[in-house]
Amino acid sequence: MHIAILTFQGFNELDSLIAYGILNRIKRPDWRVTISCPEPEVTSMNGVTVRAQSTLEDAASADAVIVGSGIQTRQIVSHPELMGRLKLQPDRQLIASQCSGTLILAKLGLLGNVPACTDLTTKPWVEEAGVEVLNQPFFARGNVATAGGCFASAYLAGWIIARSVGLEAAADALHYVAPVGEKEAFVANALKNIEPYLETMPARGAA
Repeated sequence: MHIAILTFQGFNELDSLIAYGILNRIKRPDWRVTISCPEPEVTSMNGVTVRAQSTLEDAASADAVIVGSGIQTRQIVSHPELMGRLKLQPDRQLIASQCSGTLILAKLGLLGNVPACTDLTTKPWVEEAGVEVLNQPFFARGNVATAGGCFASAYLAGWIIARSVGLEAAADALHYVAPVGEKEAFVANALKNIEPYLETMPARGAA
């Protein structure tokens, strides 16, 4: 099971790295999470530079993909060559977007008439792309999920774990990162947002 977190220049550290940390709570020999970048190194909106662990082309063969956000998303979607490197397939991949990553999914035509979540700054741009924006932190239909707000990245990670390994594993991973003294409440709130989108979707076996 390979999960690629698409991380571009100007990325939001919270969006990429919170999901990365939670997803890596799953300790299985076939479980791999990578920061997937268009270049060997990318620098965040606050000056943190990370080295790519996989490429955008590698993401095309991943089992799940999270499209991260950042301050350069509008430049990214206006760059045909860069967008052309994004070969995502919701018929066989779990695809999730965080905040302005939803604009990338919209521009790739992966949302269609499905409503989506994003952050408040990106909302008008997603609406201009013809997508209805919901006033909630998480939404999923089929194999595509979207989230709005940096800390909603925990919901994306939980959804991917629940779909791939099971709801109990998702709850355990979220419990590990939750604040002490608030763990049960944190997990309950996260599952409240995730579970409605799992009812008709059997967990995927890890590939």
